[in-house]
Amino acid sequence: MATVKVTDASFAQDVLQSSEPVVVDFWAEWCGPCRMIGPALEEISNEMAGKVKIAKVNVDENPQIASQLGIRSIPALMMFKGGQVVAQKIGAAPKGDLTKWIQASA
Repeated sequence: MATVKVTDASFAQDVLQSSEPVVVDFWAEWCGPCRMIGPALEEISNEMAGKVKIAKVNVDENPQIASQLGIRSIPALMMFKGGQVVAQKIGAAPKGDLTKWIQASA
């Protein structure tokens, strides 16, 4: 399953009401480190399909949810379970580190 694009309008349904844990990647087109981890998150999304959902929120196109959650630097990853933030990770990391963080948090 590929990553899911989430907007301010769809955030509640796609993330907060999801039955499985959701990792939300807050990113922007101009952010180099964001683009670096994008392919790794796509691979993790496929490898962990059914266990965890990976969603992407473009902070330039969806400033409302990023502002509500206090996102100040990107890339920012947040793990949601049952509508609550259970873990956060700021900055780029290698795929192995991202996978470990997701597995530990999910």
